[in-house]
Amino acid sequence: MVRVLLVDDHDVVRMGLKMYFSLDEDIQVVAEASNGQEALEAIPSCNPDVVIMDLMMPVMDGVKATKELRKMHPGIEVLALTSALEEHRIHAAIEAGAIGYMLKDASAETLLEAIHAAARGEVRLHPEVAKRLVREFRSPQMRESLTNRETLTLQMIARGMTNKHIAEQLEVSETTVKTHVSSLLSKLNLGSRTQAALYALKHNIVALEDL
Repeated sequence: MVRVLLVDDHDVVRMGLKMYFSLDEDIQVVAEASNGQEALEAIPSCNPDVVIMDLMMPVMDGVKATKELRKMHPGIEVLALTSALEEHRIHAAIEAGAIGYMLKDASAETLLEAIHAAARGEVRLHPEVAKRLVREFRSPQMRESLTNRETLTLQMIARGMTNKHIAEQLEVSETTVKTHVSSLLSKLNLGSRTQAALYALKHNIVALEDL
């Protein structure tokens, strides 16, 4: 069961999303919030696995809320969900720590899959979002070259694989994979798996179709 906190300032949007989520018996909406501040206050009592975060809200917007949430509760993943393809908000959400970015016009099937993926720690980006992010992504200065294993790990991260699946593919322990991930993020001067996926796309380590 994936426990979801739904954050959006429009009642009708939350109602519609809850109808979508009711199609999947393995997703449970444990709380709702109409802005980022309410979301942060609700988390201790509802203990979600994934927060579905609108970006444009009063009081505290989704970007600021995502940044604070990831700082206070690093084990909770954030899936940004918005109706607008505003590039400054896309970049801000990813930099704040959102593991995925979806548009509200996504099909129920796509959205439900993205929620399960977020719960597993997998990157999910709307195709148009990925294209824009890659186009505007500014690769930081690489501190040190990646090893072959780190490069393979980077490819698998970009394909949305979890540490467990990467460990199975490389025939190593999850602890070893975590070490690879930590090392490659440090060498690439990146802050998240989502940024690592964008780096891999930008430098043709994987193709957009593989994301």
